Amino acid sequence: MIENLKSKLKDLGLEKRVILICDNFSNLAEIVRKERFKSIAGILFDLGMSSWHLEESKRGFSFLRLEPLDMRYNPDSPLTAAKILNFWSKVELERILKEFGEEQFAPSISKAIVEERKRKPIENTFQLVRIISRAIPRGYQRRKIHFATQTFQALRIAVNQELERLRKGLEQAKEVLGREGRLLAISFHSLEDRIVKNFFKGLGSDYQVLTKKPVRPGQYEIRINPRSRSARLRAIKKYARNN
Repeated sequence: MIENLKSKLKDLGLEKRVILICDNFSNLAEIVRKERFKSIAGILFDLGMSSWHLEESKRGFSFLRLEPLDMRYNPDSPLTAAKILNFWSKVELERILKEFGEEQFAPSISKAIVEERKRKPIENTFQLVRIISRAIPRGYQRRKIHFATQTFQALRIAVNQELERLRKGLEQAKEVLGREGRLLAISFHSLEDRIVKNFFKGLGSDYQVLTKKPVRPGQYEIRINPRSRSARLRAIKKYARNN
């Protein structure tokens, strides 16, 4: 992805204006220090998954493709979705499905996972989808949103520690933001949006909330980019009196 972007930037004559870094935003303060950035006018957190991860990574992010249950953004990380499914306790499985997926059938799905792995290891996406389908009411499977969506979301968040790293990234962004700087975050599900909303609300009088309600995409944007339909943008501004 970085190599592709380098090529595009070169074509546009912008390669000298952009620094591309493959890292996690929970390390934002260290990146700022290392690259010797001075006053920072704006920081944007785009919390959405890339199409590349869903369509080309072959790491099991999508329940529509037969792939290994990996779900790591960083392939050097030791924890995979398969390890969670095959070795974590039923209590822990139920917890992450509830907490990270807001899955109402978390008890029955976690029970079905534990029962399945007694017979054979859970190794691929289609196997997990079948387990979920057997564990939930048939009517629930006819919803507009795919019935495996929340389980896959929960596993991905757990594997990559997404919410914890978001909290760390926001805290560091607050510290490195320059005077009159703006901090923006685009979230794509309620868990992320809640963290951003509460973080902005808790900043106090040194910051101005620029979005009383999250900015949502219009019908035209959704039509040309359907994946934007769940996007929510929030923003704050740091007052000039701050350092």
